[in-house]
Amino acid sequence: MTRGGAFTPRAADANRFEIQALSPDFTLVTLRFGFMEQPHIPRALAAMRQAGLKFDIMTTSFFLGRRTLRPAANSGMPQWQARLFIALTKQAASAPDFFNLPSDRVVELGAQMKV
Repeated sequence: MTRGGAFTPRAADANRFEIQALSPDFTLVTLRFGFMEQPHIPRALAAMRQAGLKFDIMTTSFFLGRRTLRPAANSGMPQWQARLFIALTKQAASAPDFFNLPSDRVVELGAQMKV
């Protein structure tokens, strides 16, 4: 998160979330975290409940994007580098684990990309 060109280590509680009603049945919630914070979505949503927003976490859906990387035949990068990069990205934590989301409430939309 940036403010005036400077990075913010922690998001202020007053700026933690933004709520936008898209329809009577669909709400967009934007949560903000600073670079020194470990994002914990359920904890942030609990704070929103204390602020007066009513919802049930077990009927809430979380939509995430997932990229699958594949080596390209002629990317301009040596094949060993592409394969090493792909192997390293597979070692990263999954988004549901990183954000501490309940796995049975996550919808992942995928795309394949060549490197």
